[in-house]
Amino acid sequence: MQSNNYLAGKSAVITGSGRGIGRGIALALAARGCNIAVNYARHREAAEETAAAIEALGVQALVVKANMADADDVRRLVERAAERFGSVDIFVGNAASGVLRPVLEITPKHWDWSLDVNARSILIGAQVAAPYMRAKGWGRVLSVTSIGSRRVLAEYSAVGVSKAAIEAVTRYLAVELAPLGIIANCISPGVVLTDALDYFPSKTEIITNAQERTPAGRLVTPADVGELAAWLCSDAASMVVGQTIEIDGGYTLLA
Repeated sequence: MQSNNYLAGKSAVITGSGRGIGRGIALALAARGCNIAVNYARHREAAEETAAAIEALGVQALVVKANMADADDVRRLVERAAERFGSVDIFVGNAASGVLRPVLEITPKHWDWSLDVNARSILIGAQVAAPYMRAKGWGRVLSVTSIGSRRVLAEYSAVGVSKAAIEAVTRYLAVELAPLGIIANCISPGVVLTDALDYFPSKTEIITNAQERTPAGRLVTPADVGELAAWLCSDAASMVVGQTIEIDGGYTLLA
């Protein structure tokens, strides 16, 4: 049985980790002894608050402003973390953005933004982090997707495509990296109450429907997602490779 401090001495880069699901993952890994690079694009105050909560758990935190649509910024984020902590053992691609419009209204700019922030950033982050992980013979790459990768949601077109791309790139990473001791998996949360829902015109309807149709009786929280991420970073999950794991209280069974 592994100790509760099984990530002691390890370091993680978590994109979009100042708030919401990213914060939940950051706190869960920190609670297991992991140093965390907290990334944000606009909300520095929230990122600083998350960093303070991480440090209160007895580990180190680094706050880095970086735009996940910019490939150079993604590289800089990982390299800054490696410089500060000595390595990067875990890379979590959580940052998400996109344009919420019907598919016939999606422009090339909308497409590029959604795919670059949500999917390409994971590919680049994993590419930069992998050599550090390979040097130790141990690493984890986690990505965050959604039900919109497989089902059609209103005005979710470009974002849904980007989520499908996230799952695909995670599978390819998993096959190439597993022989090196680096395990890649994807987490697919259900409806989670975060600020991200504020951008959906049908926010109230989404929440009400999810609450009524979730067998577990409540919605998933960022802390729930964090616990799953922490488990996937444990040696107990070392044979879970290239999977997309639903954590939704059973919502997608009925949705």
